[in-house]
Amino acid sequence: MDDLTYQAEEDARVLGRKLGLSRRQLLAATTGMAAAAVVGLGGGHAHAHGGVAGGVAAAKGANGVLVPPGKRGIILYTVRDAIGRDPNTSEFASGFKEVLTELSRIGYKQIEFAGYNQNANAEGGNVNNVAGAQLMRTWLDDLGLEAEGNHGSIPSTITDATLASFDAACEVANILGFGHIGTGNDPTSSSYLADWQLAAERWNILGARAATHGLKLYTHNHSPAYSFLLDSGPNDGLGRPTRSSGLRRLEWFLQNTDPNYVYLEMDVYWAHVAQHQHRQYTAPDGTVVEKIFDPAGLVAAQTTRFPLFHAKDGRTNPASSNGYDIVPFGAGNIDYTTFFQRIGAKGYHNSMWEQDNAGGGSANPGQSLAFAQSSYDNLAALRG
Repeated sequence: MDDLTYQAEEDARVLGRKLGLSRRQLLAATTGMAAAAVVGLGGGHAHAHGGVAGGVAAAKGANGVLVPPGKRGIILYTVRDAIGRDPNTSEFASGFKEVLTELSRIGYKQIEFAGYNQNANAEGGNVNNVAGAQLMRTWLDDLGLEAEGNHGSIPSTITDATLASFDAACEVANILGFGHIGTGNDPTSSSYLADWQLAAERWNILGARAATHGLKLYTHNHSPAYSFLLDSGPNDGLGRPTRSSGLRRLEWFLQNTDPNYVYLEMDVYWAHVAQHQHRQYTAPDGTVVEKIFDPAGLVAAQTTRFPLFHAKDGRTNPASSNGYDIVPFGAGNIDYTTFFQRIGAKGYHNSMWEQDNAGGGSANPGQSLAFAQSSYDNLAALRG
């Protein structure tokens, strides 16, 4: 995709939102709007579907900003305590509408959902339904926020019933204006090649299905997905391989899924945990081989397969099995400046801040939103 085509898709997305078009309607209209954009429409940004060859243009006027303003996001799992609390018993922002309002005030532009449940007493009540999605879309639009995806459930089997359920989830995603639909889990928790082969087949089917709704299907991954695939003999008593060729699970998955339909959301923290944990494998000849994982290198090799990131920070802790403790963004020592400099396609990726342990409980109920402010400031300050 050349620079003009990318900018045209950006323009089409912005215009589509202003006109209130559904994603499917927008896709039908994209060709004409893209042509118009080439001859002079203004700037914007988009959830464009499809593989990208040759990289993506940097955001105009970035001036060294590594995460452009329109690409600064948050997954709502980080502030789940605020979304779930009762507004009748708390002076702090409670429920989706109040929390989204606060996040917009801070400066966030992108939102990733982690389900659609909130406290029953929050405005809108039960919004985990089509009518609730329509209501939340009005809040997002009024606040200048764009929803990018959701950590939902991806069918573990392919049947008429599971495909119908997946289609229903895609329709809700369209109502909310998503560019992506995904899950917070690895494609499979297995270490065996045969199970990853089945997972790749299923994800290719679901990715193509998501594309008919104008969505990119993505998997969010934890450190085990970057461990070494058991794909080589000798086999154990059940006929399963016991050794590795040195290929990591997600490396194999990337090689064996359709780049036009299957995408990844790298959690940069868990990728660095994997760098700490999964440093060697046993080769077919029985030798132990050291191979250090390079998260930025994996992304750089096929950067547009990673439309989303979790920008989660960690502070080194040699006493932890993870090698890091999760901390607010900017309070750790994961080198995000170098990471973003190395991955290419500047201005393409959507960076969602996440902090699993942001909630302060009853002792500090305002903590997660306070961390949202400081983490946004530090994400915005990245230069390179």
